[in-house]
Order: sequence, then C-alpha cells, then structure tokens
Amino acid sequence: MEIVNKLVSDKPVVVFSKNSCCMSHTVKSLLCDFGVNPTVYELDELPGGHEIEQALIQIGCSPAVPAVFIGDQLIGGANEVMSLHLKRNLIPMLRRAGALWV
Repeated sequence: MEIVNKLVSDKPVVVFSKNSCCMSHTVKSLLCDFGVNPTVYELDELPGGHEIEQALIQIGCSPAVPAVFIGDQLIGGANEVMSLHLKRNLIPMLRRAGALWV
C-alpha cells in the first residue's frame, strides 16, 4: 500500500492501467477528453508492476486496473468513474483536485 501512496501523492489524477485493458483505455480517453492530463502508470510496462498490482488489490481494487485516484483518493475502476460522470460529479471532483481549471 505504501508504494501506491508514494505514486499518487501530490498528483491531481493518477490512473493505474495496462495496455491490454480496454476499460483502462476508456477511462484514460474520458479523462483526456475533459482536458485532464492524468499521471498514468502502465503496470504491464513498469518494473515492479506486478507488486503495484498486488498492492492495488489489497486496498480493494477489483479488478486491479483501471484504478483511478483523484486528489490522493481512490475513486475505483471504470464503473465508479463512469457512475460519477453520469451523476455529474466527476468534473467537480476533478476541479477540486486541481486537474481542471475551467
């Protein structure tokens, strides 16, 4: 868990992803379409990616990717992000985290 905290600390939006995951691609595309520039960690490319994936599972991410953090807070995966978007809560959350200026 400590490794995840270090990776998300002081970053407005962090996405843990895998290149092979279509839902990871969807979440990254949605955020980028809003003008957000998330920090993205591709776990299938990173040395130690498997350990990070295990840490994400330990903190409740199931599946482990995509895992989205906004303002150091775990939001969850694609379902949670899309649900926030449909409820019109995602953009205000991104603004509060400093990921969007307008």
